[in-house]
Amino acid sequence: MEHKVTGKQFITEMCFGCGMDNGSGLHGRFYNLADGSVAAVFEPGDVFQGYPQRLHGGVTASMLDEVLGRAILPLEPDTWAVTAELTIRYKKPVPLQVPLIITAKVTDNNRRLFHSSGEMILPDGEVAATATGVYMKQPLERIADMEGFDPGKIRYEQESDVLSLEY
Repeated sequence: MEHKVTGKQFITEMCFGCGMDNGSGLHGRFYNLADGSVAAVFEPGDVFQGYPQRLHGGVTASMLDEVLGRAILPLEPDTWAVTAELTIRYKKPVPLQVPLIITAKVTDNNRRLFHSSGEMILPDGEVAATATGVYMKQPLERIADMEGFDPGKIRYEQESDVLSLEY
């Protein structure tokens, strides 16, 4: 099924999940979709191997956490999320060197917290893992807690490089 992309989400320079300047990072690409959900495209390289030719479960958890935390952005573009709880169910082994789609949507939202759910989808459409999470909403200045902090140097807006995602 084709899902219309409405925009590419911001990245931060050194984030493990999205930071393109982080040489050890996952380099996920994150998108807002027309239905209000979010999706990421991630192609795991050999450095993320657990068992031979399989993605390490911790990396699966990291990508799901990143996408579930970003699920709030279509609703509240200036909200940053801190993970309070993450539950993952692993269903299928995840191969390396293939494009994966990770999706998420907000399932409950209030002033301080939001809940989201998502899944990691293999190229053949099968679901490799599902997750639910609870996230605290925090201003970036409180998360970073740095003297002289300049949020303008952290958040980078990006033009979308795709019009739709197929999954």
